[in-house]
This record gives sequence, C-alpha cells and structure tokens, in this order.
Amino acid sequence: MVLFKRKPVQYLSPPKVENDETEVWEIKQTGEIFIDYNSYLARFNNHRNPFHANMKKRRFICQITGHSGLSYFEALKSELAGAQVVEEAFPEALKGPILRRVQLQTISRIDTLVDLIYEEFRADYYPGEAVTVHVMTGEKLTGIVRDKSSFGAKILPDGTKNPSFSRYFVSLDGRLDEEAVVDDTHISRDRKIFTKQVLRSFIRKTVTREAWNGAPWLVRNDVAKQYHIDVRVPPHLRYENKSTEKKSKSNNSKNSSGKSGTLDNNTENSGLTDPIIKLKPKAKCQKLNQQNGCLIPKSKNKTKTLVCRTSKESQQSLNSVRKISTSSSPPQESQNTEIAPTAAPRDLNISTSHPNLAPPVVKYPIEDLCLSPRLDRPTRPPLKFLTDDYSTSETSSKEKNKKILTESVGLLLETWVFLNIYCEILILDSFTFDDFLEAMKFSSLDKECQLLTEIHCAALKMLVASDIEGGDILVPLPGMGKDEGESADESISTSTNVESEPELKVRSTRRTYQKIDIPPEGKISHRAAEMQIGFNWIDRLRKRDFKYGGWQIVVIGLLYQLSKSPRHADVCETLLKQLAPLERDPTPETARRQYALLNVNHRVQVLEIICTFLANTKAARAYMEECSEQMTCFRKEKIQWQRDRKQYLEELRMLFDERKLLSPLDSSLSPSGINTISVIVESKENVGSIPDEIADTEDESKEVRSLRSGQDQIMQRKRNREAQREKKKKVELEAILSNNAKKSAKLAKDIQKKQELITKCENEIATLDNDLREADCPRVRILGKDRFYNRYYWFERNGMPYGGLPTSSTAHAKYANGRLWVQGPDEIEREGFIDLGPELQGNYKDKYGMTVPERKNLEEGPTSVYNAHQWGYYEDADSLNSLITWLDTRGINELKLHKELKLYHDQISYNMKRRSEYLQLDKSERSDTNRIMTRRMEHSSESSANRLSAWKNNIAYTEIGHLHSDEPRSRNLKKSAPNITTSSTNYSIKNEIKGKNKRNIVR
Repeated sequence: MVLFKRKPVQYLSPPKVENDETEVWEIKQTGEIFIDYNSYLARFNNHRNPFHANMKKRRFICQITGHSGLSYFEALKSELAGAQVVEEAFPEALKGPILRRVQLQTISRIDTLVDLIYEEFRADYYPGEAVTVHVMTGEKLTGIVRDKSSFGAKILPDGTKNPSFSRYFVSLDGRLDEEAVVDDTHISRDRKIFTKQVLRSFIRKTVTREAWNGAPWLVRNDVAKQYHIDVRVPPHLRYENKSTEKKSKSNNSKNSSGKSGTLDNNTENSGLTDPIIKLKPKAKCQKLNQQNGCLIPKSKNKTKTLVCRTSKESQQSLNSVRKISTSSSPPQESQNTEIAPTAAPRDLNISTSHPNLAPPVVKYPIEDLCLSPRLDRPTRPPLKFLTDDYSTSETSSKEKNKKILTESVGLLLETWVFLNIYCEILILDSFTFDDFLEAMKFSSLDKECQLLTEIHCAALKMLVASDIEGGDILVPLPGMGKDEGESADESISTSTNVESEPELKVRSTRRTYQKIDIPPEGKISHRAAEMQIGFNWIDRLRKRDFKYGGWQIVVIGLLYQLSKSPRHADVCETLLKQLAPLERDPTPETARRQYALLNVNHRVQVLEIICTFLANTKAARAYMEECSEQMTCFRKEKIQWQRDRKQYLEELRMLFDERKLLSPLDSSLSPSGINTISVIVESKENVGSIPDEIADTEDESKEVRSLRSGQDQIMQRKRNREAQREKKKKVELEAILSNNAKKSAKLAKDIQKKQELITKCENEIATLDNDLREADCPRVRILGKDRFYNRYYWFERNGMPYGGLPTSSTAHAKYANGRLWVQGPDEIEREGFIDLGPELQGNYKDKYGMTVPERKNLEEGPTSVYNAHQWGYYEDADSLNSLITWLDTRGINELKLHKELKLYHDQISYNMKRRSEYLQLDKSERSDTNRIMTRRMEHSSESSANRLSAWKNNIAYTEIGHLHSDEPRSRNLKKSAPNITTSSTNYSIKNEIKGKNKRNIVR
C-alpha cells in the first residue's frame, strides 16, 4: 500500500456514467476512472511527478522499504518489487504464527513491535521450517522441522523454577531413514533469513493500522483469510468505543474536581489535612490496564500491577473519606465519636499509598569522587621524585648544575621514550632511563660520554641528508622553503648578518625634504650568528663533521635558525645565551666547552626540540605506517590462531566426553565389578537350568533311585557346564578389557596431541600480542587514572621490548625504565573536578564531610602531584602492591587502572627488581662514601661514569661500520653511509620484531 504523508493514499470513487457511449479515462495503476480528460491529466501528473506547484516535494512513500520522496508510480513499483522479495525470502512456516502474534497489538511504533516480535521468535522454530541441527558427533546437518513439542515451566517443591523448553523432531536432508530430536540449544536457522529488516518489511506488507492513538494492528483481509486469522476487533479496541470512553473520562474528571473542592472545604473546617487527595486518580490505572494486549516485558507488568493496586486502594479510601465529609452533620458528641476512628484508617491509607521503600541499589562502577571516603583505609603509598624541590639541604655549585627542575621531568621522559621507540631508524642502541639521566647530567671537559654524543649525532643526521644522498634538508625550518636546500648557504649567510642595515623608512616634511627614521640598534645577547660564518651548520651536517665541537656547532646553528620562529624564539634565545655567550670567542671549542658545562635542564630542552622535528620526518612517518601495516598482519594472524584454538578446544571437549563414556564401563569391569557380573550371570543361567536339572533328577530317581552313580554323573555334567561358562565369560571379559584399553590409550594420545596444539596456539597468540604491543608506536598508552585524575604510565607498555633491544650493549640489565610514573591532573581536569567553585565545594562538603582538596590531601598522604608538570614514581614491588590495594574498584577510573596494573603486575615487578639489581653496585659505592661529604660527588660521578662506559652503540658498528660521531671512511663511504630518508621505508620491521621476542619475558 502506497502512503501519502504517512497515510494510505485515498483513491477517488468512480463517477456515474450516464451511458455506455460516454468516453472515460482510466489510470490502470490505481483503478481510478475519469469522465473529464483535464481531471484525468491533473490526477495522472499528480501521481507521476514527485514535485508539485504547492508542495516542493511529493511525499509518496513505499510502505515496505520505507523509501520516501517518490512519485506514486515509483512507490508502487518499489512496493511490488519489495513485496516479491519479502514473499520469497521470509520463511513460510513463520508467517502464520507471527501474524497471529501481531494481530490486535496496540504498540504504536513499528520499530518497538519488530524488536519484541524478533526477540520472541528468534529462538523459536515451527514445523516446515528449514533449520540446522547440531548432533552429538559435532556435525551440523540441515533438515526440516517435522514436529514440535513444548513443555511449560515447572516449580519444584523447594521453590526453584525449571524454565520451559521445547523438543524438535527434524527430518534430515539426504537421510530418509533418520530423524534428529534436539532441544533449543542444538538447533538454529540461517541468520540471513530471519532478520529485523526482513521482519519489518513483512509486517509492513501484511499488516495495517488506522491513524488514531491506540489503534490496533490488523492483518489484511486477504492475508488473514489465507492463514485463518480472526479479523474481528474486540469492542474495547474500536475507535467509537475509545471516543466514548474519552468523553466519559472527561466528565468524570469534571465531577471529581467539584467533589474535591467540597472535600477540601470540609477538611479545612474540621482542621484536618488529608494527603490522600494528592494520590493519582483512577483514570491512570485504567489507562495502564488498556495495555494488557500489548507486548510488555514481565518486569514492567509487575510494576504496573503494583501501581494499579495501590491506586485502587487509594480510591477506596478516598470514597470513604468523601462519605464522612458529605454526610449530614450529627450532634457535636456524635461527630466527635465518628471522626476519631477515622485517624487509624487514614494512617493505614497513607502507609499503603506511600510505602517505606528501600533506597535504590547503586550499580557500580560510578564516578570515583561520588564514592564516600573511607577513613579506615590506608593512604596511597608515598611517591618518589626526581627533583630536589622537597630537599632543604644546601648544595654545591656542581650539584646545582645537575639539579633537575620539575618542568624538566616530563621532557626527560618524553625524549627518552621517543629515542627508544625510534632507535631502529636512528641506528641507535637502546638504553635505560637511568643511563640516559646520568648521561644528561654528565659534565666533563676532558672526557666524552659516548651515549650523550651518539644521541645528538644520530638525531641531527635525520634532519639533513649527507652529500652522497643529495644533501637535502629533510624537515621544514623557519626561513627555509622546500626548494631552498641547495641554496642553504646563501640563506644562512644572509640570516647570520645581524649587523646589516635594515630597510629604512623615508618621510618628507615642510622643514626637510628627506629625513631618515633610524630605528634603535637591537641588543645582541649571543654570538651564534658569528659561529656560522664561513662554514655554516647545514654544510657541516652534510659533511657529518661532528668531531672537535662540530655537532655542538650544528646544535647552535639549528637553535639560531629556529629562533626566527615566534614559537621557539624565547627558549632558543635562552639556550643560545648559554651556548654562545658574548664573552667567549665564536669557535667550535667554545661550543664544545659551553655544552659540556650546560645545565641538565637546558640540555633536555635542546634534545626535546630536535626530537620534535624528528617526528615530522619522512623516515619517522614511514616507520609508523609500516608498523601500522604490520599490526594489521599480526591481528589477522592472531585471529586465525584463535580460531584454531577454539576448534581444538571443541575437539578436546569431545574427546573428554568420549573418555567419560568409557570410564563407567572400565569401573564395572574392575575385579569387584567382574565378580558382581559373574554372580548375576550365574543366577540368570541357573534359573533357566534348574527345571531341566530337576526333571533329569526326577526321571533318574524313578528309574534308578538307589544308584549313586547316576547322581555323580549329574553333578559332573553340572560342573562341566559351569567350567565352560566361566571360560567363555573370561574370554569375553578379556576381549572387552583389551578393546577398552586400546580405546583408552588411543584417546589419551589424542588428548595429549590436542593439548599440545592448544598450548602451541596459546604461545603463538601470546607472541603476537607482544608483537602488537611492540609495534604500537604512534603514541604512549596510559595505564589509567585514579580518583583524583592522576595519570599512571608504564613506558614499557607499548612501542618497545620490555628489556630494550636484545642486541643492545646494556641488554644484560633486562629493563628499560623500571618505574611506574604518576603525572598530576591537567588544567581542565583539575579545575573541573578538584578545584571546584565555593558553591560546589560546599555541596560536596555537606554530602561527604570534606572538600575535594581536603580529601585529596587526606587519601594521598604527604606526597602528591598537583598539575601535569609534576611527576612522581614508584620503584619497588611493595609500593606497587600497596597502590593496587589502595585503589577502589567501585569507581570507573580506578576499576580500569586496577585491571591494567593487575595485567602487567608481574612484568612491572620484574623490571623494578632488575633495575634494583642493575643499580645495586652504584648504591653500595654511594653508601660507603656517605660519611665523607667532600668526596661524595667524586665517587658518585665515578660510579656513574663506569656504568655509562658500558654502553656502546653496537648497532651503528653493524649497520654503518662506525659511530655517528666519527667521520665516514672514504673507501667505504658508499657502503657505510645508509640512506636515512629511505632506509625506514625499506626497513623490514617484521623480522626485527620477531627477533625482539627472543628475550626473557615474565609471564
């Protein structure tokens, strides 16, 4: 049926034709007849064109597909095609039951009706329907449902209820002599046959509904006749009765309002207040009772029944009060005696209408700060800090130079994570965070720290290609375009001329024809520009000239180039004042000396700026893209292994079931079981043999009663028969036992093989999970947040092996960071959840007895982090366990954090332990020198230097044949210098990641 404005199209009634000679026009699709051609043409155009002069768009709708914005003929064509598809696709066996269920339903929305019908019939099957059955052997066979038996629910004497169930007799395809009897759990249908979309189209095709509120769904007459469905509509569902009921309700409401006014006056005069008057009227209960014909869930039925009962009781109590208030006034004494007894029923009615319900059950998890504080629980374990902000002791100038500021901790972690994740394209051995921290603190004019030098040289080489590779600038720099790589010398030379005269403004006045505005001379705060004269930093970087202060000159040149950008101007100017001071000569030796004496906080700023530009290089992006592609391959491989594991588990379950079937037989064939069986067999055989024996003995006794030889012969025959039976029985039992033993041995071997295959699948899945973790390099994954929105990081979680590269020179340390880091909340979270306004803080205090900051100080203890620039850490397993205990899993944030910490608990604890062992020698040396304060720095620096000297850039020797800081050998220049711009593109990450998995992982 085509719809117009969501209603069925109203067709014109046929006109009266005076005689047979009258010319008429007909629209075949609608059956409408016209005696006037203009009327026919207007109607035809109205159906044909989706546009109209008065309406921009026709609203013809295909009822089956739901497509709108069509012309009538398009909608009709779509409906006929959709009806044919639905007729062919929808199972014939389901049509009748579904139509009977839909008939007379009063749910207005078709989507709700479809959902409820689908849930009811999804696991229900009917005779004649094509299904798939799962037999005991594990096979899936197709067939047709021949019969169905339904069994209702059963309530046992102890109160438990057995749910209802059904049994289906299925005729199997291709097996005429076999049938399967299955229950609800071993039968299914094709998912594509019975879907919500197909069901919606079928209902739209076969069912109609009038356009008034509460109208029932009615099956079309032709369809109802085909499936023998009663089309009679009950009186309470007819439109005329509904309108009459509405009128009576409106009249009742008017009458009740007048009576309530009288009741109010009477109660006011008597000095009583009656809360029963505020109860819901009975009309709502009647309205709810009208929904009995609808598909309503059971839980909702219970609730609505309770509401109806309560409102009915309240109506009865209301009527009783009305009788008392409207009755004639008796004498004063009798009036007092009648009013007094009404107090008790009134209290009873109040308790009935307002029951003391229990508070609603809280469904966890909820917002963490909505949980009440637990004063009996311990505080969070104390944090440790890299900074000395909490220290009040005086420090020397050398120690001040190594003091880490709060703002530098995040930069240190960010830089270390980047260098370790992308160490393969940097051609850099991985290193621990402790070694990196000591390298950043290393300060010596005589010695060189290889780790510090290699980090800077490897990072700088990613910015500009070497001469052999073309010498292109690989990152966008301020003041340089994409095509300015070859003319970089001119760009640098012109930019380094600080003292060149600027463009002067010229003006004309009446006094002077030409007067020059000379701007004030700018302040020169460093000599970085002078260091680039002659041999600028880009040329030096192309030549890979890093020796004797070369890479320090490159750093200064890069910072000077970046100082032209407003984004980096302030920080670069600050760093250049330290690296190229005015009081020093602009030479490479000055650059080397100043960088050796540079503060650790300034060093990490330099390195962070370089790493920021490295992330935008083609090599880094290609590495991330290849990791992403590799992760896709790993996921597909993991899915295949999971499917195999699932299949093996199912086969293993079937083998266990088969072994269970053999186990009762084996127990019955045990020695005690054999004796029992033999006794039973003997008794059965003896019962059958007694009559024959008795007959023999009777005959013999009659003939030769006095001869004992006859009795001896009888006993001998009896013994012979018993011996034969015993021998036969033993042979049969031995055959059964031998057969069962063979089956049991075969089953044991099959079970062992399946278990080995399952173990192999689980190992492969674990390996692929680890590969996915290591290839996940675009961003650092957070473990979670606590109730005060502190962030928790374990930097080995993704992007790198747990213990660094297995080929690294410090692989024996078997850890990378070895700490659990805690970052404070960011500005938005702190202002939105912790530092609330006075009004919100007051409301929180009224509810929980303290403000959020007070709760934070109470539950976190003496050590806290207050913003995103502050970082603390845990470095031992005891603190980790205490932290897990402190978390409240009823909160949303801490539930997620608790799961992550439990998941990685073993590996985090292992890395913490390995870090403690790695630093144990350093700690012992420091403890020996604690008594001698004057020698403390000397010993600590010496032990740190010993640890740093163990790190070697082995991967550089392997890949390019020399360190990054060394000049390439001329004879092997083409061989040893890798193309950094393309090496990551051609880099096969799969082999590297597979190699990483050959390490010691705690599981």
